[in-house]
Amino acid sequence: MAYVITERVVEPRLGAWQQAGVGEPTGISIEDDADSVDDGAADRRGLRFALLFFGLFMALVVAITLPPGAPLRDPDTGDIIGVTPFMDSLLFIISMSLLLAGIGYGIGARTFTSSNDVIAAVVKTFSGLAGLVFMLLLISQFIAYFNYSNLPSVLAVALAEWLTSAGIGALPLLIGMIVVILLLDVIMPGLIPKWAIFAPIFIPLFIQLGVPPQTGLAAYRVGDSPLNVVTPLMVYLPFMVTIAQRYQKDAGIGTIIALMIPYVVIIATVWILLFVLWFVLGVPLGPGYPVQL
Repeated sequence: MAYVITERVVEPRLGAWQQAGVGEPTGISIEDDADSVDDGAADRRGLRFALLFFGLFMALVVAITLPPGAPLRDPDTGDIIGVTPFMDSLLFIISMSLLLAGIGYGIGARTFTSSNDVIAAVVKTFSGLAGLVFMLLLISQFIAYFNYSNLPSVLAVALAEWLTSAGIGALPLLIGMIVVILLLDVIMPGLIPKWAIFAPIFIPLFIQLGVPPQTGLAAYRVGDSPLNVVTPLMVYLPFMVTIAQRYQKDAGIGTIIALMIPYVVIIATVWILLFVLWFVLGVPLGPGYPVQL
C-alpha cells in the first residue's frame, strides 16, 4: 500500500528529478566530500580501508569482551549481557566504529590527508545539523510546557469518558477509540502515555462487552501510528525536514506534512477496514466472550 501511494500519489507531486548540473536547476545541493570522489579506483580503495579500520576496531572490542575476566565483562558475574560495562559502552562502540570506518574511507580515497581534514569533516557535519538541534530545542520546550499543563491527559480522559457513556456496541466503540487515538496522536504522539490513560477506562468496558483485552490493544495500535509522520511533536519530523533540505533548500515542516498526508489518510483508512474485517470475520474470542456488535 505504501509503495502504491509513493508511486501514484507522492512522486508525481515532486516532479521530474534531474541530476545537479544537468538541464534546468533543481535546487538539489548535496555537499558531501565522499560524493566528490569520481575515481572508481579511489572509491574502491576507500571502501577497503573503511572495512579494514572497522574490522580492526571490532577485533579490539572482541578482545576486551569475550575472554574470561575481560574489562567489558561484569566484574562479579562475568556476564556480557545485562547491566555490564559492555552494554553501558554500546553506544560508544557503535559511534566509534562508524567514525573509524569514515576515517578509513577518507584515508583510502585520499580525501583526508591530515587530522585537520578529519576535524573539518566533523565540524561540517555538525554545522549541517545546527538547524535540527535548534528545532529540537524549541519542540522539546513546547512538549515540556504542554505536558506540564496536563492538557493532553485532560482531553484524553474527557474523550474516553464520552465514548464510554455513548452506550454503543463493541465494534462501533472500537472504531470510535481508533478515531479518538488518531486525533490525540497530534498532541500526544507517545505510545505509552496514551495507553496508560485509555487502558484503565476501555479494557474493563470491552471485557463487559465480551471483547478480550488483546482486541482493544490491537485497535489502539491501529490508531496510534498513522499520524506520527505529520505531528510536529514527533521528534523525527525535524530530522525528516533536515534531510529534505539537502535536496530542496526551501523545504520545511509544511512540505513534509503535505507529502505525508496521503500516507496518513490512505493507510489509516485501510487499517481500519482491515481491523473491522478481522473483527467481524475472524477475531479469536474464545469461550466466554459473546461479542455485542
